[in-house]
Amino acid sequence: MKQRSRPDRRLSHVDEAGRVRMVDVGGKPATSREAIARGTITMSREAIALIRRGRVAKGDPLQAARIAGILGAKRTSELVPLCHPLALTHVSVDLHALANGYEIEARVRTKAETGVEMEALTAVAVAALTIYDMLKAVDRAMVIGRIRLVEKRGGRSGSYRRIDE
Repeated sequence: MKQRSRPDRRLSHVDEAGRVRMVDVGGKPATSREAIARGTITMSREAIALIRRGRVAKGDPLQAARIAGILGAKRTSELVPLCHPLALTHVSVDLHALANGYEIEARVRTKAETGVEMEALTAVAVAALTIYDMLKAVDRAMVIGRIRLVEKRGGRSGSYRRIDE
């Protein structure tokens, strides 16, 4: 079920005086949580051919992207100022070939007081940036796009699933 934003809902990262703050999750129960995010990177035929033939000078960008995405998920709280550091129990990054590039999917799990949506989104973004870095000498016109939360489970707000997937 797709959830829509509610204009009457207060933002939890803003206090009564309008100051940004980190949310106190100390009183919340630790529950199992999972988030799935996806994004794409599109590129030239030449760049795709190099990847698929295993001829990228810097090494295999798909394997590097998987590792980088996992590391990105683990370090999200260092990159996004109001995110809580979380002990992640699982991170996977999968890449699926498209005609014009790759779709990147990250799945992140934890048992904590807050969710892992930001970790999944960060994993996708860092994986895509790693591919860009490894192929920029061949194709500077690559496009990273459509990074989005696809699904999340757990927590007080319940489940969310994009309906356009």
